[in-house]
Amino acid sequence: MPSIIWFREDLRIHDNTALIAARNQSEHLVAVYFITPKTWRSHDLAATRINFMLQGLALLQKNLDSLHIPLLVFQCPKFSDIDPILCQVAEHYKATHVFANKQYEVNELARDVSVEKALAKINIKFHTYDDQTIIAPDKIKTQKNTVYTVFTPYKKAWINTFIEEPPIVLKVPKKAKKNDAPEFKHNTLLTDIPEKIPGFTSTVDVKLWPAGEKIALKQLDKFVSTKIKKYEKERDFPALDGTSQISPYLATGMLSARMCLEKALKANKGKLIDGNKNIDCWISELIWREFYKSILVGFPRVCRHRAFQLDTEKLKWHSNHDHLVAWKNGKTGFPIVDAAMRQLKQTGWMHNRLRMITAMFFSKLLWIDWRLGEQYFMQHLIDGDFASNNGGWQWSASTGTDAAPYFRIFNPISQSEKFDPKGEFIRQYCPELADLDDNAIHNPYEYAIGELDYPQPIIDYKKCREYAIETFKKLKS
Repeated sequence: MPSIIWFREDLRIHDNTALIAARNQSEHLVAVYFITPKTWRSHDLAATRINFMLQGLALLQKNLDSLHIPLLVFQCPKFSDIDPILCQVAEHYKATHVFANKQYEVNELARDVSVEKALAKINIKFHTYDDQTIIAPDKIKTQKNTVYTVFTPYKKAWINTFIEEPPIVLKVPKKAKKNDAPEFKHNTLLTDIPEKIPGFTSTVDVKLWPAGEKIALKQLDKFVSTKIKKYEKERDFPALDGTSQISPYLATGMLSARMCLEKALKANKGKLIDGNKNIDCWISELIWREFYKSILVGFPRVCRHRAFQLDTEKLKWHSNHDHLVAWKNGKTGFPIVDAAMRQLKQTGWMHNRLRMITAMFFSKLLWIDWRLGEQYFMQHLIDGDFASNNGGWQWSASTGTDAAPYFRIFNPISQSEKFDPKGEFIRQYCPELADLDDNAIHNPYEYAIGELDYPQPIIDYKKCREYAIETFKKLKS
């Protein structure tokens, strides 16, 4: 009898924990995937991310077919519709086990609890596995058995845990004998993989982000063999091609974090730390990703639009619609901010340094509720990962764990001068400023150069900075 393997954010056959566990249980497997547009919309998943997932799903189907594993795809509105369909599939194939990799957000966990109960009623066991991270999110604890809330001690404990019990990258399962399981046709929600889903319309060129684990592995190999050796030096400069750009593949599970670390360790001669400083730096970024997953698991309130630092929920945010629209459209009058926001809208991705600059500008200078910015990013990012996005936004707004001190407020002009010194990135996304010299391009109106087809700054940086600091001071006192 076959077992059921349920794919979610793990669209790959390489290093897939649930897939290997399912194969160890049964020679024959049947795979399922659920397209849930209503739930995805409520979770603010970007249209470009959905399109990317669908492309990856089609490629996964081909890879599974080569292993004689059929993939059944169902389209139903929301998570709560999954229970009866999954039970119907399991009963049709007389399966006694269903396997899946865990998702850690509160709605996803609630979905799995419901599915487990529904399957148990028909004597089917539901198995879930930690697979999104290198080390399970709930495994790294303090000596008091609490969750780490500061990155540096978390990283130290994470490294110690890894050294004691290094995770193993799993191989692709061997091809099974031809699967002669009966064809499944008994559900009207069974569908071919669509190219698009109504309600998710993206203007991002799909050629910018080719999908699939084959491309993901090539991208990882290319980065580790070349760019990683300059990573620490070049990662903060958006005009340079200095980052891995594998985050979309990690977010959708077309690539595993374990595989990323294995490649990095090989390049770093087996060292987690104290190796090549550039590789050390990138490994540290992988651990940051793990840290934010552990916060998600340890403090589920962050999934419920809550600040990690609960006292900051007393802050009274401004409701300036014009400022919100200007920020979204890249028309704030601060070139580095505007170029970054236009990059997001045009490509579905934003350089990490720019994510910090734009988020801090939004929350501490425009003084708009960080949750609105967090939501907008999720609605546009191809690599939208709730834990990392929420963690980054709360860090920038000084409402989160391991947050930037409230008095640390990036100056968008000095950040621009430091990380885009020749204005190359600004010129790419703000072509109306392309003719300005390398000094004027960071702060056009300071140089009184006359009429420009570019907005005046919508805020006074110094006054807004003072307001933010004074407001936080009152809160802390």
